[in-house]
Amino acid sequence: MINKSETAIRLSGTAYNIGFDHGKLAKEKIHVSLATYEKMFFENAALTWKDATNRALLHVNAIEKYNDKFIEEIQGVADGADVSFEDILALNARSEIALVMLDGCTSFALTDPKTSDTWLAQNWDWKSAQAQSLVHLSIEQKDYPTINMVTEAGIIGKIGSNSEGIGVCLNALVTDTWEPKVPIHLGLRAVLQSATFEEALSKVEENQLASCAHFLIGSKSTQLASVEVSPHHTVSRTTNSGILTHTNHICDESLKRKVNEDILPDSLERLSTMDSLLQNTKITNEADLFSLLSNHHNHPYSICRHECNDDNVPYNKRMETVFSIVMNLTNNELTWIKGKPCEVLVK
Repeated sequence: MINKSETAIRLSGTAYNIGFDHGKLAKEKIHVSLATYEKMFFENAALTWKDATNRALLHVNAIEKYNDKFIEEIQGVADGADVSFEDILALNARSEIALVMLDGCTSFALTDPKTSDTWLAQNWDWKSAQAQSLVHLSIEQKDYPTINMVTEAGIIGKIGSNSEGIGVCLNALVTDTWEPKVPIHLGLRAVLQSATFEEALSKVEENQLASCAHFLIGSKSTQLASVEVSPHHTVSRTTNSGILTHTNHICDESLKRKVNEDILPDSLERLSTMDSLLQNTKITNEADLFSLLSNHHNHPYSICRHECNDDNVPYNKRMETVFSIVMNLTNNELTWIKGKPCEVLVK
């Protein structure tokens, strides 16, 4: 069995009400997020919190054109948590505010002919302090599928799946590329509000997003796409093998030529390891996927990532696995575990 993580916070109603309840019910965790990122922005990019909120405001016009309900929800979160709109906006634009910050992650998707069901899975590797901010949100909103999502408190979009069998994982890509467009976390939310695979792709494939990232999108229809996004060039990859994988470097040669990338040193090794594991492992249930996410090859820079105390590794590249998630899109099941999967897996 799997030792599963905490229960979901259930949200429903208007965009503002969903945000307000999120803010109120996760208030303490939102303040953890705010403190964590205020410290990180300053240490990694010499930005004060005022600098960060000013940068976040540059995205407002693009967000309003993309989906103005996101603005209402962010305002609701702020009011529920007794903080400012700009504070919550900065959390949602945190990947764009300090481009030197890198969430290290390993993600993969499986479907026919590799497996009979369609699966998405990943480890989210980041600063251990943010484990205290994690929330599981279940969101019911008129005209959209029901969303199950694991996120950092205060951020309204991240990794998850919906009742129509659409799911998404995220891999950070560190580049020098930014434009005042839609923050990537709001792109994740838009994918999760999509009723079809085609709609999900349309939310990220037209250069709408403000910075570089990788979106791994799957559907219970067995469709999969690996989408590397940027503000001015976006590329999508599919598969005939039923397997797609990604870590923290750009795979597409055309995108590599358009941006300057800072590759996490172990990203190539983790990708090679996961590719090999998937080719040689029979997948029958969620425990098999969590077992893959527990792999320690090249420890501590492994798929299951542990704390790094190497002074030669820059601070912004020191991280550990904060949560693991497995989604069965065919059966509409999502399981996540806080911490390193090797520590919480039981027989």
